[in-house]
Amino acid sequence: MTNAPDDYDSPWKTALVRYFPEFLAFYFPAAYESIDWTLPHTFLDQELAQIVADAELGRRRVDCLVEVTLTTARQEWVYIHVEVQGRRDKTFAERLFIYNYRLYDRYRRPVATLAVLADTNRGWRSEGFSYDLLGSRTSIEFATVKILDYANCLDALLDNPNPFALVTAAHLLTQQTRNNPSGRYDAKWQLARLLYERDWDKQRIIDLFGIIDWLMRLPQDLDKQLWTSIQNLERNKTMPYVLSIERIARQEGRQEGRQEGRQEGRQEGRQEGLLEGEATLIIRLLSKRFDVLSPEMVARIRGLTAPQLEQLGEALLDFQSLADLNNCLDSL
Repeated sequence: MTNAPDDYDSPWKTALVRYFPEFLAFYFPAAYESIDWTLPHTFLDQELAQIVADAELGRRRVDCLVEVTLTTARQEWVYIHVEVQGRRDKTFAERLFIYNYRLYDRYRRPVATLAVLADTNRGWRSEGFSYDLLGSRTSIEFATVKILDYANCLDALLDNPNPFALVTAAHLLTQQTRNNPSGRYDAKWQLARLLYERDWDKQRIIDLFGIIDWLMRLPQDLDKQLWTSIQNLERNKTMPYVLSIERIARQEGRQEGRQEGRQEGRQEGRQEGLLEGEATLIIRLLSKRFDVLSPEMVARIRGLTAPQLEQLGEALLDFQSLADLNNCLDSL
């Protein structure tokens, strides 16, 4: 049986892996203080792959498993789960319980489970799972933070030097500007400027802009306007960071379209490649959410126009099931 690939290819998860200490310091400060950061931490990709590969519950992706050394000199494992979705998930707590006990069952190592919820449901709090039967009780409690809890301190987030404060602000501004393209443009441009004002290295700016661009999708006209503004900003600051790799979150598929357009010397070829890239990105995100998309569903998505793809991309984080996806496609 082959191992499932690691799920580290979204900008969010790339930043989590590269800036893990800052992630814990921002969202889970008590856990951060318990770790000896003078010693290295290790991401346990193979261990996670083993759990995914033989899971009887079907193909499910976990986010990351990290071995750290505590200030008490004990080495422990930390399981991090980031739930980036727009609705309450009634199976969420059970899934984290299953991941935790399967890791313990295989490796006999205590595992700390930490979760970040980026949904829009203020009333949903999920901090554990348990069941009772015939006087026996099995349960787990895990540490959870909710991005919506930071909604009243947006200005403080924008001033906070921790990169995940900016990630949190991007999530909140994405939610606040839904169905408000001009407001989203203003918010995205503000975040982009902040990146260049911080004394950060090139890679950190690229990684964080990748998250912002991944979350805050804009209509084509505003998208073009934003990139023109960023280009002017980079010229003034002589900092060719973001534009040096162009579309971070949407690079796949689009690069082929750009090359085809240049080779043929036709703008039509480039636009076709851009459209194909949009569809490819959306299909990949949906495939990670629902494991497998039918060929018919993939064909429907690839047949959408640019405005329809923009609408689908705006809504995809809200989908709880394939029925939601079908309903959205029917409405386009």
